[in-house]
Amino acid sequence: MKILYTAEALATGDGRNGHSRTNDGKVDVDLATPKEMGGSGQGTNPEQLFAAGYAACFHSALRLVAKQANADIQDSAVGARVSLGTNDAGGFGLAVTLEVSLPHLGTDEAQALADKAHQVCPYSNATRGNIEVAVVVTED
Repeated sequence: MKILYTAEALATGDGRNGHSRTNDGKVDVDLATPKEMGGSGQGTNPEQLFAAGYAACFHSALRLVAKQANADIQDSAVGARVSLGTNDAGGFGLAVTLEVSLPHLGTDEAQALADKAHQVCPYSNATRGNIEVAVVVTED
């Protein structure tokens, strides 16, 4: 793989109840276990950060494939829901739902573009075969 960019971040403190910062200082956040998992919920958490990154990355991939198809992507949006749960081996796992909104396209065309973006997106390629990812086109 030809490297185009490398992001760097450091987590300190008590893991989910610690702090995370990128080397350039653009991300500098306190972390807290969500209330749903018995924590304070007073900071962000890794799943929220992953959801934000995946949504943005997938949206870029979607815009790329839509442009190549000359599709109307005006007012497009991508939402990501990242779920954390337990797995059968006694560990933890993630599941993702990507919600794609392409309000100026029909459902079939929008789903075809979303499916193509799922093949292009680096987050999708990194997670493929490792976690469940559902790509759903929403009707606006």
